[in-house]
Amino acid sequence: MGWQRAKYSEVRNKMQPGDVIAFGGKTHFSEVIKWATGSGVTHVGVILQSKLLIYDEIQSGYFNQIIESANINGFRGVSISRMSDRMNHYHGETWWLPLSEDVRKKLNFQEFYSFLLHQDRKKYDLPQAIKSAVDSTDDIPLLRNASHAEEDFAKFFCSELVAAGLEAGGVLPKLNASEITPIELCRMKIFRGDYYQLKGPNRKIKGFNRMDPALWGEEE
Repeated sequence: MGWQRAKYSEVRNKMQPGDVIAFGGKTHFSEVIKWATGSGVTHVGVILQSKLLIYDEIQSGYFNQIIESANINGFRGVSISRMSDRMNHYHGETWWLPLSEDVRKKLNFQEFYSFLLHQDRKKYDLPQAIKSAVDSTDDIPLLRNASHAEEDFAKFFCSELVAAGLEAGGVLPKLNASEITPIELCRMKIFRGDYYQLKGPNRKIKGFNRMDPALWGEEE
C-alpha cells in the first residue's frame, strides 16, 4: 500500500478511465507552481480511454489515452494523446493515481466522456492557473480579485479540466474547479491507497489521498 515504483509497461493494462496522471515538471513555470503550492506535483491529466480497436502482440489490446491541458506538439491547451507517447517524451516525474473501487462505481462514464470530449482543443488558461496557485489573498477583500478564480470553462488549465471532468462524472461534489491546483486534486480522497511512480527520481506525493472532497476549501 502507499507509494510504489513501477514501469509504465507493467501497469498500462491496469489503467482505467478516470484515473489521474500526475506530473512533476522542470520548466520555469513548473518551478513557480512548486513554490506557490509547496508541492512537487505541477500538472495533472486524466485517463480517457483504455481500449484498442486493433489488437496486436505489442499493445496486447490496450490503447491508453490521456486528456490534459498543456503545451503538447505546438498546441497550448486541451488535447488528447497516447499515454505511451507522453511517457516517452516527458522528462520529469510521473505518477499513476488509480481511482478507488467505491469511487469508480459512482463514475458516470457517459457524462465524464461527454464533458471532456467537448473541451478538446480549448486553449490553455494561464491567468486562471496563476490565480488557483496563489490563494493566500483570497480572504482579504481588497486583494481577493488578485487570486480568487471564478469558475469559467471558456479555457482550461490542467487541474481545472480534470476536476471539472470528474465532477461531471459524479466523482467529485460541486466545487469551483477553477480554484483546484494539481496537488489539491492529488490530495482528494478518491483514490486507492496505493499509487505508482512511473518516471523520475523517487518522490512521494505529500498529503496524497487524505482530503475529503466535500470539505475542500473549508478552514481546518
